[in-house]
Amino acid sequence: MNPRIETDAMGRKKVYGPCTKPCAIERGMRILGGKWTGSILWHLKDGAVRFNDLARMIGGASKKMITERLRQLEDWGLVERRVLHTSPVAVEYTITPLGATALAFLDELRRWSESLPPALTQAGLNEDMGSAAGETQTAPVNSRRRTTHRPPSRPGTTPGSH
Repeated sequence: MNPRIETDAMGRKKVYGPCTKPCAIERGMRILGGKWTGSILWHLKDGAVRFNDLARMIGGASKKMITERLRQLEDWGLVERRVLHTSPVAVEYTITPLGATALAFLDELRRWSESLPPALTQAGLNEDMGSAAGETQTAPVNSRRRTTHRPPSRPGTTPGSH
């Protein structure tokens, strides 16, 4: 579908053939545009990688986030998971032939990104690192701390006034 905008004699604009569902670019970005997805595929390009090694390769991503992305990629048929019967048990991931089809695009994206002005790439890094820091930080839980149970407030009252 190729949407176009035309202006009528009165100067009003009308759209013909608008996108009513995600276009090919949008569908591709929904798959590869998820946070850490491209990085995971890129790090699997040279062969099988164990989970913990992959987590070390992708600085700034929590193991929980990597696990979620790997499960998605596995569900979509882009990566393959293999349990290694070692002691302790380990898991390794490989890119599938379908997943490998994204590598050319990711390589072009890498080249494009490396050609950007430093100010632009630094701005992207600063924005990204702020969200990554919040993602990996978790507050410790003190299981000995007791909390007092407060009943929920009734409508029209403030907490503490019954």
